[in-house]
Amino acid sequence: MAQTQTELPRIGGDSEFVQFWNEVLGPKFNRFRHILVGGLTHHSEAVFPKLPVHEGDRVVDVGCGWGDTAMKLARLVGPKGSVVGIDCCDMFLDIARDELAETDLENVTFVRGDAEVALPEDAFDFAFARFGTMFFANPVAGLRNMRRALRPGGRMVHIVWRDPNDNPWLSMAKDVVLRFLPPPGEGARTCGPGPFSMADEVTVRKMMEIAGFEQIRFERIDAPVLIGRNVQDAIAFQLAVGPAGEVFREAGEEADAKRPQIEAALAEAIDRQRRESEGIVMDSSSWMISARRPAD
Repeated sequence: MAQTQTELPRIGGDSEFVQFWNEVLGPKFNRFRHILVGGLTHHSEAVFPKLPVHEGDRVVDVGCGWGDTAMKLARLVGPKGSVVGIDCCDMFLDIARDELAETDLENVTFVRGDAEVALPEDAFDFAFARFGTMFFANPVAGLRNMRRALRPGGRMVHIVWRDPNDNPWLSMAKDVVLRFLPPPGEGARTCGPGPFSMADEVTVRKMMEIAGFEQIRFERIDAPVLIGRNVQDAIAFQLAVGPAGEVFREAGEEADAKRPQIEAALAEAIDRQRRESEGIVMDSSSWMISARRPAD
């Protein structure tokens, strides 16, 4: 199926966070797609049977990444429904469009845009985001855009990571790397607030209330995640993306000089983790947060 290069309006050009995703993080995430998709899928698979999605619904998938959830949503809404997958990273969308072309789906469109800045208004019955809203630089503004994108009475579900202590697959490696390197300074380039920015239920509930949602509900999801096919794969992943990757990247030459020590320490820590036939697996925990746009 041919895809057009649709874009949402850009207000003042790309933000520094969008630029960072396209220039720095995109290639790293693509390199470790085998880890990220596998891990994230455990959480979305637990959530999908509970989604308030119906045949014929119009759906938006915010931060759709490589498009796997958008295509799964398209199967749920059927040919009478439609799905728009929105992401700010061009190379993710390139993969999404290529994979969509290999399917029989004709009700999916992938759009290049920043959901924090602009979304179509009153256009969707349901809004979904898997580990995307955590990176809103202004979370209330981003959530408000998602609420405005819904028709009156429309519903939304987003999945976010819980506390670092419940996600050793991300937090453990950062603790190890910080034994050797300083934390990133205030001027460090980042992808936004980070993976744990929506871990606190009280804070996020207030954000969503300010953004105009009602019937806000939190449900805990625990699932194993693959962190690498083997120890070396897991080390490379941790030093490329996530909190440990940010510390390593920002330390520059010092990180390169200490890389052998850091890799040895990570290998020791990772080697203690539970292994399964497909590789090294660690625990993870997320929130499934559901809400509703009030009926006008």
